[in-house]
Amino acid sequence: MTTETIPPVAASGARKRFLWHYVEMVLAMLAGMLLFAPVWDAVTAGSALFARPDVDVLVMATNMTLGMSIWMRYRGHTWAPIAEMGVAMYAPFLVLLLPYWLGALSEGGLMMAGHVLMFPAMLLVMLLRRAEYSAPHAGPAPLPGGPVVAALVQRWPTWLGLLITFDSWSSPGTPPPVLLVVLAGAYPVIGLFRRTLRDRRVLALQLAVVAGYAALALVAMSADPVTARYLIAAGWLAHALWDLGHFVANKVVPRGYAEACIAIDLVIGLTILFLL
Repeated sequence: MTTETIPPVAASGARKRFLWHYVEMVLAMLAGMLLFAPVWDAVTAGSALFARPDVDVLVMATNMTLGMSIWMRYRGHTWAPIAEMGVAMYAPFLVLLLPYWLGALSEGGLMMAGHVLMFPAMLLVMLLRRAEYSAPHAGPAPLPGGPVVAALVQRWPTWLGLLITFDSWSSPGTPPPVLLVVLAGAYPVIGLFRRTLRDRRVLALQLAVVAGYAALALVAMSADPVTARYLIAAGWLAHALWDLGHFVANKVVPRGYAEACIAIDLVIGLTILFLL
């Protein structure tokens, strides 16, 4: 009697797909929160009911569920896993409402704990259907509107990046210099997790960029406010070129991640330069 084993390459691919599914869920959740929140604000303006913290967290869960449901349906999931993921959005807040009503949990605690518990809840739902979330996407259903609409949909990471930075146009600000290090460090961290840094030259280049951004952050922290602003803007705009290189090469990080970062870095860098 022989035991069938899963080839290491296949197992590694399944783990990467599972991780990317999770990342997509988080991004869709954030996109739903950012996209639908202004709609609720406009519709419920002046309502005392929707100003209550317990109602507010349920509205937020609804926004995140909508974003995630739309994305999952587009990716070819059936309604059963979509409904399960929706439960994962609401369950943490529903569990925490009782201690909040009893006064054992503050408004800030309700919001923070609900969001923190949401991530393991999502992971638990995915683990219950591990085979589905580890398999390649079934693919999106055909969209009406022809090739133009299809091309726009394919650029979803760009739209997500623009959505995330929407507030930068109306309320621009200068991010703290330390974010420059986080900006550069995200690539090697993702690359190590995805095992795409086995080439020592690629790893050395990534670490050199992190070191360069750390030096830039230190200079910005010690500079006067005006000089620091220009240095930080230059760092964000330069990183957009770094993103573009990864997008074209399709190495180290997923192309969707690099594409979204291009939009984010450009918006933040340009708003620092021209709107402050």
